[in-house]
Amino acid sequence: MSEPTDGGDLVRRRLEKLDELRQRGIDPFGGRYPITHRAGLLQERFRPASDDELEGAGPVTLAGRVMALRHHGKSCFSNLLDGTGQIQLYAKADHLGQDYDLFTSFDVGDFIGVTGELFRTKTGELTVHVKAFTFLAKSLRPLPEKWHGLRDVETRYRQRYADLLVNPKAREVFLLRSRIVGSLRRFLEEKGFIEVETPMMQPVPGGAAARPFITHHNALKMDLYLRIAPELYLKRLVVGGLDRVYELGRNFRNEGISTDHNPEFTMLEFYQAYADYGDLMELTEALFLGLVSDLFGASRSTYQGMMIDFTPPWPRLRFFDGITTGLGLPAAARNDPRALIEAASARGIAVNPEATLVALWKDLFDALVEPTLIRPTFVVDFPIELCPLAKRRRDDPTLAERFELFVAGKEMANGYSELNDPLEQKERFLAQLRERARGDEEAHRMDEDYLRALEYGMPPTAGEGIGVDRLIMLFADQPSIREVIFFPQLRPEGGS
Repeated sequence: MSEPTDGGDLVRRRLEKLDELRQRGIDPFGGRYPITHRAGLLQERFRPASDDELEGAGPVTLAGRVMALRHHGKSCFSNLLDGTGQIQLYAKADHLGQDYDLFTSFDVGDFIGVTGELFRTKTGELTVHVKAFTFLAKSLRPLPEKWHGLRDVETRYRQRYADLLVNPKAREVFLLRSRIVGSLRRFLEEKGFIEVETPMMQPVPGGAAARPFITHHNALKMDLYLRIAPELYLKRLVVGGLDRVYELGRNFRNEGISTDHNPEFTMLEFYQAYADYGDLMELTEALFLGLVSDLFGASRSTYQGMMIDFTPPWPRLRFFDGITTGLGLPAAARNDPRALIEAASARGIAVNPEATLVALWKDLFDALVEPTLIRPTFVVDFPIELCPLAKRRRDDPTLAERFELFVAGKEMANGYSELNDPLEQKERFLAQLRERARGDEEAHRMDEDYLRALEYGMPPTAGEGIGVDRLIMLFADQPSIREVIFFPQLRPEGGS
């Protein structure tokens, strides 16, 4: 029999127990086991129960992983973990007979099924008095000793299965994630949105400024791109008459990895016909306030020591006001590259002196303004050059009807009134192609089919994307996006 790698004596001893189980006629990797209850739900249901109620509850049948064993001669206590939580088990030799030795031979990490009666110990802990049990699966590798075996952060991410087993806080984060994702769906569906699915492999990557991952379809003999955003396909559906749609799914961007970025991430995008970006700002305020109220019973939450108040209305900050005020310059200086560069240098902000004016605006905003936006803040009035898919403001065509939401210095959402003029959209795409020719690999590409869809007519529409992973970071009070993604992207194991 082959052995697990880097196992050592502890693994070899478990392999010996594996053989002992087989010699006793016990399948060490068993099958179906019908249960009647789950550990965490039992704890909730019977935590306030009296002894008489526990006695009248009748037998319960559970299955899970053995997480602790404490021997006391002819009796033994154990902890059983399933997907809902833990519960204590109590076994006695005079009840289990010759099977008692088998019960006490289990290793931490083994899976068993038990049937027994509920009672409360002298210390008040809800416990299952085991009357019968079944071995379900052998664990060949010891679990990390409490938490000491997984102190290395990268090991926790790489071996998330072990992290979840020995770190209750990690489990809580991902249970919270599931709860938040469910709340997002309910909120939108109550507003009349329907959930849809659009392609993750696209012939033309679009909907965002980003570099895509490339794959190849052998049968069609063509390159495809993992989507950087579902936007252009969702708007095709609006053209088709589905006037309130949303998609909650994965996007892929071939970019760096940091505490705020993972190349594969979850995005919520939704589109509402006959609305503009102002309507979506109000909807976003209601969505976030509803989430924080449901999670914490208040309009405030704490993130990394910062108290954040989500009570609307949230401030609106004009894009250029943020830059010029931060640099101590008059409003007119926004079009003066030399003045911007000199003021930035005086404040220790490094910028590329060869950058275009538009690139300079973006870099200055990212470095100077974003980190200061702790309270929920909508940044509005972006230059049209940064918004190739957004409508122009009617009163100032140099600006776009676009907002970005920032909370705790992080971008949380991006929305705008959608450009639905196919002729202007084509000109915007052509301008983006010129930027690509100048070396901007993140500039948008031409999507002829999307233009054709717009030519059929798209109603006035507003759309928004919310970064779900960052949203979870915010409400789970986690400093890194890797803490809220089950399996974040990592360098190869052992690589530099």
